[in-house]
Amino acid sequence: MANTTFLGPVRSETTFKTISKDSTTGTITEVATIGDGPVSLADADVTLTNATHSGRILLVPDGGQDNTYTLPAPVAGSVFRFVYAGGAADATDAIIVTPGNTNYYIGGVTFLDTDNEVSAVFSDGNSNSSIQLNVPAGFDVTIVGLNSTNYQIFGTVTGATAPAFADQ
Repeated sequence: MANTTFLGPVRSETTFKTISKDSTTGTITEVATIGDGPVSLADADVTLTNATHSGRILLVPDGGQDNTYTLPAPVAGSVFRFVYAGGAADATDAIIVTPGNTNYYIGGVTFLDTDNEVSAVFSDGNSNSSIQLNVPAGFDVTIVGLNSTNYQIFGTVTGATAPAFADQ
């Protein structure tokens, strides 16, 4: 199908979905859902999907234990925005991982220490596939699929303990 150009607003009564199509097999992959409400993540380990989670704000609860949120394999253009939704500083960690060390983070986050210090924490750019948000008071972290290998990461984390990148 050819490209379509619209002049004026384009409306949907529900959402818009962005997709990618494999030129060889014709397989359609949902990249993001645009225009839907936020997703309240469970107080548990959660495996994310592009169809349900990409393109939406992901509200992370004040956990009862450390929770791991596993991203799907990277797809260029997928966007996962994690926002802390607790009503007080969390006593547990939120851990966001890729499917494995071959799908790693590029970039870093700004750390706003509750002792009034500001610093930056960066991934190693070649294998760090996990970020641990240690006992956060708040965070707003965005992770974008760059291609089929890498995720770009950026945002802010506020707390008494710095976030940490690591290999899985």
